[in-house]
Amino acid sequence: MNEGPDIDSKTVHAIRFLSMDIVQKAKSGHPGTPMGASDMVYTLWNKFLKHNPKNPKWVDRDRLILSPGHASALLYSMLYLSGYNLSMDDLLHFRQWGSKTPGHPEYDLDIGVNMTTGPLGQGFTHGIGMAIAERWLGEHYNRPGHDIVNHYTYTIVSDGEMQEGVTSEAASLAGTLRLNKLVYLYDDNGIQIEGSTNIAFSENVARRFEAYGWQVLGPVDGTDLAAIESAISKARDETGKPSLIICKTVIGHCSSSEGTAKVHGEPFSVEEARAAKVECGWPPEPDFYIPDDVLSHTRKSVTIGQESEDDWNRRFSSYERDHPELAKDFKSQLTNPLQPGWDEGLKSIFPSDTPPMATRDASGKVLNFLVQRVHAIAGGSADLSPSTKSTLVGYGDFGWEKYCGHNIHFGVREHAMGAIAGGMSLHGGIIPYTATFLTFSDYMRPPIRLAALMGIQVVYIFTHDSIGLGEDGPTHQPIEHLMNLRGVPNLTTIRPADATETAQAWRAALQNDKGPTALIFSRQKLPILDRGKYAS
Repeated sequence: MNEGPDIDSKTVHAIRFLSMDIVQKAKSGHPGTPMGASDMVYTLWNKFLKHNPKNPKWVDRDRLILSPGHASALLYSMLYLSGYNLSMDDLLHFRQWGSKTPGHPEYDLDIGVNMTTGPLGQGFTHGIGMAIAERWLGEHYNRPGHDIVNHYTYTIVSDGEMQEGVTSEAASLAGTLRLNKLVYLYDDNGIQIEGSTNIAFSENVARRFEAYGWQVLGPVDGTDLAAIESAISKARDETGKPSLIICKTVIGHCSSSEGTAKVHGEPFSVEEARAAKVECGWPPEPDFYIPDDVLSHTRKSVTIGQESEDDWNRRFSSYERDHPELAKDFKSQLTNPLQPGWDEGLKSIFPSDTPPMATRDASGKVLNFLVQRVHAIAGGSADLSPSTKSTLVGYGDFGWEKYCGHNIHFGVREHAMGAIAGGMSLHGGIIPYTATFLTFSDYMRPPIRLAALMGIQVVYIFTHDSIGLGEDGPTHQPIEHLMNLRGVPNLTTIRPADATETAQAWRAALQNDKGPTALIFSRQKLPILDRGKYAS
């Protein structure tokens, strides 16, 4: 079955079989999704994605997340073909120790990987945090005729994503906030590890997301490039809603096992791999075959991306001339949000004669002191700000009618809150914080662990420490939680003994831009320690 010599079909097959060969060489991995989703991803990448392979950290690039991280061979194929800092040798070392191409993508902007994915639902939810950051920065810094922050967040999601509870939490909030520059492509292939999704998942996804307040497009044929392009174009229209594009795909497309669970998570035999190429009219030899015209076509991303960034740089120069102070603030917020003097006066915020004070109250006072000096601070709680003392007084609420507020109302969604804050940090330009009771850190553990793995800055406020909660009882009394947090590598956990230490804990958290910080605060009042008394 030869699908024609046109460059689009040829490139799709090159992506499909390069991804398959990557898995074959490793003798380990997941070929099914890359083979089924190649048309969808190619269309997005070729027709819409704004990026510069030679500067993967360009601030106004579109963000792309592959949420089903097991399909990493597809992402690596696209990054290599587009001219990112990935070599053929890197592809040949897929899933090998120390390689740039691990089995699940690991956050590395130098090669174009925007976040670590693999735990299903996390990419879906972190993407919403990226879209919040884009909207927030745009509201603060864009001016008429100067849209210096203007990009989309695209995420590839799977059937597995749709079954995870965190997806429901996050999708509900995204619809409430009307994040219209959020475009998700749903690879709906109807297969999971144990068989057809029908055995565990029969809901109407389209109606569910419409109820959340999303624009739902499709289902479209996941091999019809024109239909996919049309759907993405509609998703980018100003609908005032996030968009979900349902693409019906066939897992393991072109293989003898297509459409079955067998093709999900294991390589083919040599004979099966050869037969798949023959079925789609692709040369069975050599492996890792990329026609010259395909490579020339995909490497146009380098030229197009540089032109896009050059155009943005020209527009930013114009912005600097018209709004010099805003431009200065924008650049410093992205590169060095802690300007000289940001912590001046912090040491004396609690005099020695300060009466006993709960460290949650001290934290609220410190947080409101700091936001006046560090504009990048933004965040909120899981519907607990009066108890966690995490409201930024006078700094407004982030919502669909006004997007410049620093207070984000996450609702009773601890898991999504942690992941969304991670996405905000990954985007850049914001130092996000979250707040809830320490006992509910259990609900947030997956994104906390991911933030620690990625080494990104998020501040987690956990109040109501220990057993000093009186009538709240054992359900709200954290016992093992502090130990659990301290056991997470690269998570800095600080439990201040009084208000003075609380101020310094916040100082340490804002300076810690190499990983997340958990701040543990009491509900009960604690005396201010006289440090002079204990000085040697």
